[in-house]
Amino acid sequence: MSLATLYLNPQKDRRVKRGHLWIYSNEVDTKRSPLKGIEPGAAMRVVNARDQFIGVALVNPASLICARLISRQDAPFSAADFAANLLPQRLQSALGVRDAAFSEPYYRLIFGDSDFLPGLVVDRFGDYLVVQIASAGMENLRAEIVEALVTLLSPKGVLLANEHSARSLEGLPLYTEVAYGEVPEQVPLIENGAHFLAPVRTGQKTGWFYDHRMARAQLQSWAKGARVLDVFSYIGGWGIEALVAGAESLVCVDASQSAVDAVYANAALNSVEDRVEAIAGKAIDALKQLIAQGRQFDVVVLDPPAFIKRRKDQQAGEAAYRHINELGLQLLADGGLLVSASCSMHLAEQTLIEIVHASAWKRGRDARIIQRMGQGADHPTHPAIVETNYLKAIFARVTTRPS
Repeated sequence: MSLATLYLNPQKDRRVKRGHLWIYSNEVDTKRSPLKGIEPGAAMRVVNARDQFIGVALVNPASLICARLISRQDAPFSAADFAANLLPQRLQSALGVRDAAFSEPYYRLIFGDSDFLPGLVVDRFGDYLVVQIASAGMENLRAEIVEALVTLLSPKGVLLANEHSARSLEGLPLYTEVAYGEVPEQVPLIENGAHFLAPVRTGQKTGWFYDHRMARAQLQSWAKGARVLDVFSYIGGWGIEALVAGAESLVCVDASQSAVDAVYANAALNSVEDRVEAIAGKAIDALKQLIAQGRQFDVVVLDPPAFIKRRKDQQAGEAAYRHINELGLQLLADGGLLVSASCSMHLAEQTLIEIVHASAWKRGRDARIIQRMGQGADHPTHPAIVETNYLKAIFARVTTRPS
């Protein structure tokens, strides 16, 4: 099938030549290839200003990321070809990585750009798959994606959980829909020896956050006999896994009452409900309340939502990270463990370390970094795509500052 051509401005091919998959609208030569009139999700040949072939991309003229490369082969291309060949190959390749890394079928199966399927995320919960689509190109291929997933894994159900903010940037409608089989309101998962029910229809993202799996496993080695505080707990991932590993007690804090209810339900699922207290409310208010009560914990976990979603949020976002770390440290016993996490791509790991250090120093304490954790094998980072490397968790042992 002959494709229309998308021409790049001079010197705007360097990033994609090094392996990146995105093309921004201001990198397109709109005189040679006007964006107006291009059908959202259309496949186009991409060439540089010297007419050299770059690849085939799915294009959305309404988006700042107006094109995402899906092939670097200069050959006839059609949606049918992609669905019959490239899509199954890439799904199988991604599955191979996960099966090698994990003994049980609970993981992120597809992580967008890192699995060469930009705009697509798939989380696997045993017999159920939850799919998120964030680009017009992948939206146009959703039937083919579901069919390929069913052929590969024979799931009981596939849910399209497409009510996330990334779709608004692409001008896509928001919806949640069962695309295959049946999907219950909650689906079971096992992580680091703990059992959970994930609210895939109504919860955050796909219903669970697999990205901190390795850090939560690391926390388990510190948890035995510990009093644990899990702030921004969602449905209790960090804290309940700590209890399963032998923690003495757990306090969870989350703004959502439904998340707090799920903490208790998941605690019962693991027979640790007698050691759990959950607080529904804003994190800052709850932390201040716990401080006023004179509470102390051996482990404090701070895993907030992204405070820095865009570059313009940098200053305010860093201030927010400092604030919660300063409050969390006031609740940490001498010699305790602070786990300070961030899912903000724009917050560098070293900046988070400096925030932890400065927050401790301000309170007359010393924080020594004992572990740096990031994404697991189901969230691979692409060396050429910095946006895929977003997660960090700093483990710090905090003591009174030496005199």
